[in-house]
Amino acid sequence: MTEHDAGYKLLFSDPNITRSLLADFLPQEWQSLLDLGSLEKMSGSYVTDDLRSRHNDMIWRLRCGDDWLYLYLLLEFQSSVDRMMALRVTTYTCLLHQDLVRSEERSGDGYLPAVLPLVLYNGESRWHAPVELAKLIECSPPGFEHFQPNQQFLLIDESAFDTDELDPATSLAAGIFRFERHRTPPEVADVMKMMGAQLNRPEMAETHRTIVLWLGHRFEAWWPDQIMGKFTNLSEGYEMIRNTAREWQQQHHQAGLTEGLAQGMQQGMRQGMQQGIQQGMLRGVAQGMTQGEQTLLLRQLHRRFGELPEATRQRLEQASTDELETWADRVLDAKTLAEVFR
Repeated sequence: MTEHDAGYKLLFSDPNITRSLLADFLPQEWQSLLDLGSLEKMSGSYVTDDLRSRHNDMIWRLRCGDDWLYLYLLLEFQSSVDRMMALRVTTYTCLLHQDLVRSEERSGDGYLPAVLPLVLYNGESRWHAPVELAKLIECSPPGFEHFQPNQQFLLIDESAFDTDELDPATSLAAGIFRFERHRTPPEVADVMKMMGAQLNRPEMAETHRTIVLWLGHRFEAWWPDQIMGKFTNLSEGYEMIRNTAREWQQQHHQAGLTEGLAQGMQQGMRQGMQQGIQQGMLRGVAQGMTQGEQTLLLRQLHRRFGELPEATRQRLEQASTDELETWADRVLDAKTLAEVFR
């Protein structure tokens, strides 16, 4: 089990985070059927060796009406999509049912309890394999299809969501998804700030510690060249990342200026053939530096506030170098686009 796998297992062993995943990403029509307050993690003491070897998977149960619904949560971190996932899910579900029979976890009338297999996929590419076992079985002669096994699983593919529309202020799971897809220091600082109010409540103390521990390990993976300090709560982590974000912005600001300078010199050389090399280069350098600052600020504003109005783009194009530098300094702390241009 990799460190990333262990980190996700730590997160989704927490009832508050798992409850958030179910509340915010299960189909809306199920919400009235499920009692999320009854969610409890099942002990692995009765699970067979076959299931126990699935280190990344967890079994929860919650009330669905008068009965228990068992949730088999598979955490999938493969870089490539597993085409046979539907077969694996069917196998694990059958093993779980077998274990529930052995532990006499059947209903009073002898029926097997319902199981919801849920796959949380964290890969970079979109999921494209079948979510139904029948889609993996060769076409059979007419009438034989009724004798073929079949089961579906519920897929939550993190890459399928527009993470900028997820709200970490109200959803722990959404915050985790945004952390995984927004890994620059300014973006991470934004998400930490949005999650702070929710995690600072007394009843969330254990979940707060869990997320801080996970983030500490993820920072080392995201920014291996940065010397990151230890932090014990989200507020400390936010201040630390905020400082890192400023350094990151300065580095990218300098990179943008360098790129603009190079473009300006090239443009100046071309202009210099007709207008005189020295005059053309000076003009091209100045234009290039301004263009570099405009490009960098445009990118930062888009990541921070989403799609920009056309009026804002025109304002950047007409701005002076001093104005661009002033606005760039305000991007990290501004809560709205208007605050940047106040």
